[in-house]
Amino acid sequence: MRITVLTGAGISAESGLATFRASDGLWENHRIEDIATPEALERDPALVHDFYNMRRQKAAEVQPNAAHRALAKLAGAHDLTLITQNVDDLHERGGSPDVIHMHGALNSALCGSCDARWQAPKLMRPEDRCPACGACATRPDIVWFGEVPYHMERIWQALDEAELFAAIGTSGNVYPAAGFAQHSARSGVECIELNLEESANSRDFSRRIPGPASRTVPEWVETLLA
Repeated sequence: MRITVLTGAGISAESGLATFRASDGLWENHRIEDIATPEALERDPALVHDFYNMRRQKAAEVQPNAAHRALAKLAGAHDLTLITQNVDDLHERGGSPDVIHMHGALNSALCGSCDARWQAPKLMRPEDRCPACGACATRPDIVWFGEVPYHMERIWQALDEAELFAAIGTSGNVYPAAGFAQHSARSGVECIELNLEESANSRDFSRRIPGPASRTVPEWVETLLA
């Protein structure tokens, strides 16, 4: 079966990583405008780098949970395309062989001048220079607000070819990901939501499985493997 899965912050929250809370406009006590936009980097590069250094450190300290491992198991039995809005590497450490990071990755660095990418060090600094062009323009390889998500052509193709679409731990507030279920449903694809709380776009799903991802995802995967 061709299955496309989208995961959001809810799947990593159970490993101990904080989620983005759009309701109060704060992300780990920071305003989004101060740490997650290109303008923020230009205005206060030290603050932005410190914030993502902290996130990188936290992500390295936590471990994949049962939901991450279950999706890796699913990939071994079905034609699975795994898309994540998360920037941590818990899917990879949980055993998933191919993960599409549509919002970038904490363990990757990007040059704002030449677009070169390389493995991010534990600590990134505003004065760091690009190893490819030498420009002092390094930044976290993260898709910030106002920027276009990565790998969209591959994502739309996976959605068009899927026989089943599932969203796990997503808020349904951030586009274009929030529109994936509606896109798939128009093609007659079964759309399932696995979420602790009802998402903003829950009406786009034909079935909802409530509960924590560490419980619901392994159970759901077992039904597909049976």
